Amino acid sequence: MQAEELKDIVIDALENLKAKDISVLDVTDRTSVTDFMVLASGTSARHLRSLAESVVKEMKDRGIREAKVEGGDSSEWILVDLGDGGVHVRDAGTRG
Repeated sequence: MQAEELKDIVIDALENLKAKDISVLDVTDRTSVTDFMVLASGTSARHLRSLAESVVKEMKDRGIREAKVEGGDSSEWILVDLGDGGVHVRDAGTRG
């Protein structure tokens, strides 16, 4: 799957659960680790978890890849590592 397709799936998953302030950073010229980062905000800890879970579920349902998730338990952010891309959701009140 191309990075562009993966990015579109991530954005759709976030938009379906009303993520705020979605933005995409193309980092292909800055690192060889990943191609893009999708940044988004949520309104509460529960909303953050739901956003991250939506991305993970969408990947799993499409048989794309296993996503690695960090943060979320007691933090104000969650990172979903998709290999070719990453998703960072953060509490809207702490996102600078």
